Amino acid sequence: MSNEVYNLMLADRKKAYEERKQDPSKKMIFPTPAQYKKDFTFLKEVDSLALANAQLHLEKAYKNFFRDQSVGFPRFKSKKNPVQSYTTNNQNGTVALFENKFIKLPKLKSFIRIKLHRQPRGMIRSATISRRSSGKYYISLLCREEISELPKTNSAIGIDLGITDFAILSDGKKIDNHKFTAKMAKKLKREQRKLSRRALRAKKKGINLFDAKNYQKQKRKVARLNEKVKNQRTDFLNKLSTEIIKNHDMICMEDLNTKGMLRNHKLAKSISDVSWSSFVTKLQYKADWYGREIIKIDRWFPSSQICSECGHRDGKKTLEIREWICPVCHTHHDRDINASINILTEGLRIKQSA
Repeated sequence: MSNEVYNLMLADRKKAYEERKQDPSKKMIFPTPAQYKKDFTFLKEVDSLALANAQLHLEKAYKNFFRDQSVGFPRFKSKKNPVQSYTTNNQNGTVALFENKFIKLPKLKSFIRIKLHRQPRGMIRSATISRRSSGKYYISLLCREEISELPKTNSAIGIDLGITDFAILSDGKKIDNHKFTAKMAKKLKREQRKLSRRALRAKKKGINLFDAKNYQKQKRKVARLNEKVKNQRTDFLNKLSTEIIKNHDMICMEDLNTKGMLRNHKLAKSISDVSWSSFVTKLQYKADWYGREIIKIDRWFPSSQICSECGHRDGKKTLEIREWICPVCHTHHDRDINASINILTEGLRIKQSA
């Protein structure tokens, strides 16, 4: 219902802008969700806070567009979109957990049985209820919590992100790239072929795909496989980023241009699978929470070309070269560990000169 109100408000706003263009003296009046309840009586049965949040989301979309037009003009929300969601606020206990097995939500007469992934901490501020393309429903709780900084470890680490190994640390540790997508690729490919065949059969019989039960059943199965890969990757990134934040006061890493690297068709799939951007985002917000510092090294810094022992710059090396010996000090280097040590050294230099 919140999506329908969102679309109604968006349509009226577009109409108001068109009228303003024709008559600049005309004042623009933006409707509120309450005004639609006269024409759409079923909205009276909907949680009013969910409708108010739909209005806030629309206003935010407009502000983002006028701030940066590359974001794109707000678009209508499609009913065909498999991912549907709405957000409601907690007012005087309208959102509450009971026995870690049930949750209370506004406008719902009975409690909903849930599987609690982890115990929420702090005061519940809002709840976002979403239905995924897999057919599963999720409730995400936004809580207000006072977060204390972690005790100092007097430790700094350099991180070199890779594809063969997900991350190489300056202490010599290599974090395995679990290749979640690649491991699921064979099974996913088989199920996607079934999906294509069922779509073809439905079209031959003149059945709309939304009414084709076998097609929709297979579509949910494919969505569940994709969701499993996503959950595995998210769990891995959360655990790794938390471990690094807990054990180090300062984290030095390259400021990677992930979008630019994705244009390389040979590496795009592998880069997308490792989710560097998501990992960096998780590190950054956890560092802000717990009083840690992230230092970004210039993306053009030649971390793979410099000998971490004597500082000699040995020139560019192709990706096939994984080990090399410095011609000056004769130190044998693992390419990635050497790069991560250089990233740490450069990060410490930036910190000292700041």
